[in-house]
Amino acid sequence: MNTFSIAIHGGAGTLVKGMMTPEKEKEYRTALSYALDGGYKILESGGTATDAVEEAVKRLEDSHLFNAGKGSVFTAAETHEMDASIMDGETLNAGAVSLISGIKNPVSLARDVMDKSEHVFLAGEGAMEFAKNNEHALENADYFYDEFRHQQWVEIKDTDSFQLDHAKKKDSKFGTVGAVACDKNGNIAAATSTGGMTNKKFGRVGDSPMIGAGNYANNETCAVSCTGSGEYFIRGVVAYDVACLIEHKEMSLADAAVEVISSRVLKLGGDGGLIAVNAKGEITMPFNTEGMYRACKSSTGVQEVSIYK
Repeated sequence: MNTFSIAIHGGAGTLVKGMMTPEKEKEYRTALSYALDGGYKILESGGTATDAVEEAVKRLEDSHLFNAGKGSVFTAAETHEMDASIMDGETLNAGAVSLISGIKNPVSLARDVMDKSEHVFLAGEGAMEFAKNNEHALENADYFYDEFRHQQWVEIKDTDSFQLDHAKKKDSKFGTVGAVACDKNGNIAAATSTGGMTNKKFGRVGDSPMIGAGNYANNETCAVSCTGSGEYFIRGVVAYDVACLIEHKEMSLADAAVEVISSRVLKLGGDGGLIAVNAKGEITMPFNTEGMYRACKSSTGVQEVSIYK
């Protein structure tokens, strides 16, 4: 039987160590473990990698601690605009949504785009219409209200500043969520979800819903979910770049991921991290920020829940 494994992230760049209380740290570790276990149980019982990454990301979206789903940050208009994507490494089928509001689990809407439409990427009003047609429940604004998130927004509202959750200039750092998995059949998948950046304007979209930039999966190479400064991850086509190094330079999963995160992204001026898995069930989780909320579990007995380096 193939080694099966899963890795998840809750964003690169974390609360600075000095600001992280033991209580807060316990809360994060508990939330990460809960999401990890949800995905792992599916793999353990013979489920698909795609089902596992969707379940893990849904559990992260349901937590107010992460910038996705319930914990999404506020836009300049004091609303929430969420993005998500999912990709199946066996078929190369993918689904993505962007600029959606009120959807409890954007990753499940992305899954429906993949499974129930002829398309890959739906955005804005059209994506919302598709959500309604597929009976996705709409939550009211109160569901997404988080006092800490609102405070982040109040500090910079009415200015031209925007706040990337993990950016160095602020101590209140959070980010995108994601999961990658390899199932018992050696198929892999990736899913990523985000609430974007605080005080964002003009319908800005980051790398998370973009196949090849923030999310990618191909059984021949790897499955990748990214977190970081989206503009740079888009320019670097980061998720696909890792796969390319494996395919064309025959690099190992770990070497390819480190090359992209510790060299290529930094040269562009970006920061962040990624999680990746291959069809052998190997896992890597590199980042170039102070920390990255991350966890992984494998049928070989590997298990980790970490925040800092």
